[in-house]
Amino acid sequence: MASDDLPTFATTDPRLSRRMINVLHGNPTIIPLFVLVLGLAVFSSVVGERFFHPFNLSLVLQQVTIIGTVALAQTLIILTAGIDLSVGAIVVLSSVAMGRLAMDQDLPPGLALSLGIAVGSACGALNGFFVTLIRLPPFIVTLGTWSVFNALIQFWSGGETIRQQEIEAAAPILQWTGESLRMGAARLTIGSLLMLLLAGLLWYVLNRTAYGRHIYAVGNDANAARLSGIGTRRVLFTVYLIAGAICGFAGWLLIGRIGAISPLGGAMTNLDSITAVVIGGTSLFGGRGSIIGTLIGALIVGFFRNGLALAGLDVLWQEFTIGFLIIIAVSFDQWLRRIST
Repeated sequence: MASDDLPTFATTDPRLSRRMINVLHGNPTIIPLFVLVLGLAVFSSVVGERFFHPFNLSLVLQQVTIIGTVALAQTLIILTAGIDLSVGAIVVLSSVAMGRLAMDQDLPPGLALSLGIAVGSACGALNGFFVTLIRLPPFIVTLGTWSVFNALIQFWSGGETIRQQEIEAAAPILQWTGESLRMGAARLTIGSLLMLLLAGLLWYVLNRTAYGRHIYAVGNDANAARLSGIGTRRVLFTVYLIAGAICGFAGWLLIGRIGAISPLGGAMTNLDSITAVVIGGTSLFGGRGSIIGTLIGALIVGFFRNGLALAGLDVLWQEFTIGFLIIIAVSFDQWLRRIST
């Protein structure tokens, strides 16, 4: 073959490449959606009809309800270029508060539920106080409060689990989110529907309100946001406060999901929530991401684990796959940020 006949990429239109980069940068859900669709196609061919059975699909949605809800809270924080390592502890502490206030203090179940969510809000406010007023790094703050909240969980619960029968007798509303609605062969829990409603609300706030634009602005460049008149401290504090309230809400969903109140109930929620956010296309450096991407990321985690389990692979390979996806997602984000500047 003559040298003139060799394939060359020099004629590639740089404007087309730049346009594709801009599309990927402005629509961070494209790649996660592609990964989800590709995963569904692969698992359906490997596992067979069981994978797309309505019951299995609804089961995956139930399994990602807690992770998805906590990931929504984590998304708000990561959009501001922060991170919260205490979300899992807040979820469990809120659920313990609901149970103990209803059982030990004989408070009305509705009031105990409200106070439990308030406990989550207070935990988020504490994180926000140290991050905004004391100006400590979010990683250090939430690592410290993670230990504090876990100690409070053990102190308040006494290391004991409140069993399902006790909750049913004294405060059945705490288990209400675990009730399921039949839709043909599928079974959707009330908790899953509430997660989707919450995601819709947060999507509206981030995309249709000035407050949502301020969150993105703070994540992009806090100094520029402050010079443009945005109260960056107020935005950051309220983000941590709202995230804490969402984690308190997730504590209610957790009770419905497992049927009991355990001090060890949300052990892996921290890492799983960050995993869903990162795989969903939200940048760890802030300012880029979406609620829809987070839901897609949670579904990727759920479907990959479910598909690998149905294929008969060991749990360690499930964790290996999820870890590999995290590395790819972060690497792609780094590459996209580098070529976009």
